[in-house]
This record gives sequence, C-alpha cells and structure tokens, in this order.
Amino acid sequence: VQLQASGGGLVQAGGCLRLSCGGSGGTFSFYTLGWFRQAPGKEREFAALISRSGDTTYYADSVKGRFTISRDNAKSTVYLQMNSLKPEDSAVYYCAAGTGTTITQAMKGGMHYWGEGTQVTVSS
Repeated sequence: VQLQASGGGLVQAGGCLRLSCGGSGGTFSFYTLGWFRQAPGKEREFAALISRSGDTTYYADSVKGRFTISRDNAKSTVYLQMNSLKPEDSAVYYCAAGTGTTITQAMKGGMHYWGEGTQVTVSS
C-alpha cells in the first residue's frame, strides 16, 4: 500500500492541525495504522496507533489527551487531530501501515509501509 501524508504546516503554540494520510494500492482495512514523528537530531518516535476496525487506539504519553487518531476505511484515510500544540511537537510526521504485527511491535516502528512525511512546526 502507498501512503501520502498531508496537512502539516506552521502553527502557534496552543493551536491545532489535522493531518491526513491517504492510502492506495491495498485494502486499507487490513492494516493497523499509525502516526510517528521525528524531530531534528532525534530518533523517530511513536505518536498514535489505531486498530484495523478503528475500535482501539493507543497514544504516546507525550500526546495523550491532545491528539486523536481516527480512520475512515471507506476513504482509505487515517487522520491525526492535534490540539493544544506545543513547540516540542515540532517534527516531521509520518503515517505508517502494518499487518500481522503486535501492538508492541507496531509502537516500536515495526510497520511495513511508510508515507513520505509532513512537516509540523509549532512556534512559541
């Protein structure tokens, strides 16, 4: 499956953004989907994960209560609503898809397909 993320941009601290990631070339509902991020000089880190049906979600402690992941399998799209943004949320955000992986493996980046990323910059 091919993934393309969009929706990044520059926002002031306290603001919000919604990222979208469209998929093509595969049956979207087969995949666990996630959002990861990588800030300059840092390793890529897990942000949010959603099960194939969308019933279950997981979040990194750093974003819990501020970010919401959702999916629309009919539109082959996964979203990340980001509220109360902080400067430390600035990073390139990547969407990813995995199948057959455990939640723990997925959170560690054990996904099979990755989008190109979209830049999010939060100014103080």
